[in-house]
Amino acid sequence: MVTYVFLVAAVVAVVFSLVTIAHRNPVVNVLSLAIVFFALSAIYAVVGMDFLAAIQLIVYSGAVLVLFLFVIMLLNIRSVERLGSGRPLQAALGAAAAIAVGVAIVLVIGKQAPTFGSLLPGTGKGTAFAIGRSLMTTHLFPFEFISVLLLAALIGALVLARKEER
Repeated sequence: MVTYVFLVAAVVAVVFSLVTIAHRNPVVNVLSLAIVFFALSAIYAVVGMDFLAAIQLIVYSGAVLVLFLFVIMLLNIRSVERLGSGRPLQAALGAAAAIAVGVAIVLVIGKQAPTFGSLLPGTGKGTAFAIGRSLMTTHLFPFEFISVLLLAALIGALVLARKEER
């Protein structure tokens, strides 16, 4: 039963992530992304990562997507132009390159990924304690680097908004 729930959630996540990328209406994009986040939360819950499942729902689905939807509705964006619509050969080559990179990543990670049984409950993965310990020991540099990167992006956004205001 657990395997079926995992597979259904995985298929839902993949299908709606493709809808998120391909659809031209930004509101449909955000709502499809919400379904992807719920499916990811279900996957986390199935493999025993209850804390990550809750954080996925609360932070991403609850806060980030509401912010995205608010901004899209505030800006009153009706539809988005298709990128590369004037250059079909470059668009096809870009899509082929993206698919090739995705397949290569899946193949490399597939060889290094733990088995499904090692992710089941009772292994200690996905708990708040395990995540905190990992962030403050082995992943401290990437964690701090991302915080500095986000700060730089915030400052850049403020500078760009300030220039447009004048």
